[in-house]
Amino acid sequence: MSLKAEIEAIIYATETPVTVEQIAALVKNSVTPEAVPETDSDKVVSIDASPIDVNTGVVPPMTDAAIRARVRNVIEELTTEYASGNHGIEIRSVAGGYRMATKPEHHDLMRGFAKSLKPPIRLSLAALETLAVIAYKQPVTVPEINEVRGVDAGGVITTLLDRKLITTAGRKQVIGRPILYKTTKEFLMRFGLNEVSELPSMEEFEKLVSESFQSEMFEAENPAAGTSNTETNPLENQHDATAESVES
Repeated sequence: MSLKAEIEAIIYATETPVTVEQIAALVKNSVTPEAVPETDSDKVVSIDASPIDVNTGVVPPMTDAAIRARVRNVIEELTTEYASGNHGIEIRSVAGGYRMATKPEHHDLMRGFAKSLKPPIRLSLAALETLAVIAYKQPVTVPEINEVRGVDAGGVITTLLDRKLITTAGRKQVIGRPILYKTTKEFLMRFGLNEVSELPSMEEFEKLVSESFQSEMFEAENPAAGTSNTETNPLENQHDATAESVES
């Protein structure tokens, strides 16, 4: 990946303005001195560092100041590119850092779009655990879910059905013919998946659930740190510059 692509990805992904220093620290291993031949000699010099030895080809390490300067130059290039009429978003300098935002001329369009978006689905730990069992073992029955979780999942199933994250998939051909459940297209859309096979491993999912629950508990004990009464969705963390930046 090119340096410009890396910096573009960082600015796109950030939810708060990211500074030149922060970007430089992240991409420093990707920044190399630019070498240009001198017009009046056979030597080759680095425009970012001390002269390069043409006999050994050794490139001296770049200074932190030179890395930051290169990052600033790339940000300026990106800012100019996004300023053209071919882009609906731009790179703004905000509070000493940089972030992407929709252009002012698209304010009315973005306001209408933001109003049409579905609110984020927030699930309790129990709902997430039940949803995980269904996602990884589908089609699956309530008794099978209960066996995995060790608690009754009946009430949670109703919640997941109401949220359209799961649906029925017929009945299992055993005594009692219990209903089978599977995930829906809405589930794939909400979690940013193309198909169920793209789900992270069960271990990774359990880690996400654990981290989400710990964060929720921290916020409940420390209201100033965030909203304490909301349930969280650990996989729904993709940054959307369009929806986020409805600014005039």
